[in-house]
Amino acid sequence: MERKYTPGLMFCLLMDLLGFASYAIPVFGEVADVIWAPISAIIFYRMFGGSLGTFGSMFNFIEELFPGLDFMPSFTLGWILRYFLNRRVAVKGLR
Repeated sequence: MERKYTPGLMFCLLMDLLGFASYAIPVFGEVADVIWAPISAIIFYRMFGGSLGTFGSMFNFIEELFPGLDFMPSFTLGWILRYFLNRRVAVKGLR
């Protein structure tokens, strides 16, 4: 199994903060989410790729599009999954 690239944690946190920022302006935020949802999903897919990127981008799109779900840190969760999957692959390679 090939080791995959892990995006930077700080960038993932920044992306989650951008998605969460729509809560700052109540009515404008929901309109902005309609624009932000596909952009965020594309960025997620490009950052993570593969099956994690595919599933995560769909999850991210739904999370950003529907009101009340913006609190989930999807980019950070993607980073955690990729980080630990890469560690597991690296440990298996040492055996």
